[in-house]
Amino acid sequence: MVESSTDSASTHADESTSQPGLRKVITTAQLWSIAVGMVISGEYFGWNYGWAVAGTIGFLVATLVVTVMYLAFIFSYTELTTSIPDAGGPFSYANRAFGSTAAFIAGFATLVDFLMAPPAIAAALGAYANFLHPELPVLGVAMATYVVFITINILGIKESANFSMIITVLAVVELLVFMALVAPSYQTRNFVAHNESYGAGGVFAALPFAIWFYLAIEGVAMVAEEVKNPKKTIPRGYLLSIGTLVFLALGTMILTAGVGDWRLLSKIDYPLPETLAMVWGRNSPWSKVFASLGLFGLIASFHCNTIGYSRQIFALARSGYLPGFLAKVNRRFQTPHWALIWGGIIGFIALFSGTTGDIIILSALGAVVMYISSMVSLFKLRQKEPDLERPFIAPFYPYIPAIALLLSCVCLVAIVYYNVWLSVIFAGLLAVSLALFRVIGIRLPDSR
Repeated sequence: MVESSTDSASTHADESTSQPGLRKVITTAQLWSIAVGMVISGEYFGWNYGWAVAGTIGFLVATLVVTVMYLAFIFSYTELTTSIPDAGGPFSYANRAFGSTAAFIAGFATLVDFLMAPPAIAAALGAYANFLHPELPVLGVAMATYVVFITINILGIKESANFSMIITVLAVVELLVFMALVAPSYQTRNFVAHNESYGAGGVFAALPFAIWFYLAIEGVAMVAEEVKNPKKTIPRGYLLSIGTLVFLALGTMILTAGVGDWRLLSKIDYPLPETLAMVWGRNSPWSKVFASLGLFGLIASFHCNTIGYSRQIFALARSGYLPGFLAKVNRRFQTPHWALIWGGIIGFIALFSGTTGDIIILSALGAVVMYISSMVSLFKLRQKEPDLERPFIAPFYPYIPAIALLLSCVCLVAIVYYNVWLSVIFAGLLAVSLALFRVIGIRLPDSR
């Protein structure tokens, strides 16, 4: 973690002599694949739950609002990521700007974001597998997914990044093929049908599901310490990835809504194969082939989010926010093996304790709290450290970061208003965790 105190810096120096560090091996293409891979499952499932609360028109509005938020956020967040290339990401920025309490809140929110995304993706993987082979249990497939990809990630980040690039390219190609297959059947009257009962409130209720289209792209910050030439590679990777995701999100959502009765797709975990079944017939080879290949997108996101949560746990533990053994790096593979394993255990618990929709909402809640923290940190660091080297400058400052901050606050209010109990759980866990940290945690020197 990047800290402003010399004591903390020396502590990191001491740590580096006692155990191996993370390897700097990730290229621009690999970074693009990790960024897109972290998110691309959001195009395959989850977003369609937004139709159930807002209809297609209301959800389109919600998606456009969230798209603007993410564009503004990425252009602003890249300044932080390139200025402070640290595996801690948002909590490192918050600590440097405001001190350890703000850093803990940012770190907790980021952990919820990245720990809750994988179980939702694993559940969807199970649902896709069950769609193909009904004898396969959804939870069994989900748990096996954790075991396989934790193992892959323990074997090394270079190997992991190469795998990510291959599987992400396949997932992107598959979405392009899907759009080509359903586009001839698109009719605007299908898209606008059945929207009479949804009001403006549905737009706000749908925001967390629109966020799912892009959620976790910020995870590139988690691998910043493993990027070659981060000052150039990170902005290139971010800008290429957000452009890719905007096109895929809008194309997939609009075309899917226009091929038939979208209400049949609004509460299932496999909307794209079901869409092809509506167009080509359930027994069509296209439906079965796509459901099989559809696993690529889910696998890509699960794999890349596993990278993200493990690096966040590693960085938090290294800085004293979590037990120190979670910061241990495997001497042979130079990967944070205990962070990977314990994050998987938490994912197992989430699989058995919540529905896919609830897990998505919790992940989105953590994400928007982290976005707010990051934008506030950006403003503070501009004032506090005007001479900080900034290889990438947020364009049209302060307007672009202000747009990202404002829309993030709108999303937070909407999520809390429509999901009170989940928000209470989030706030309660944050309060208990912060109290425990203050009582027994290792306190970082405040940066103020």
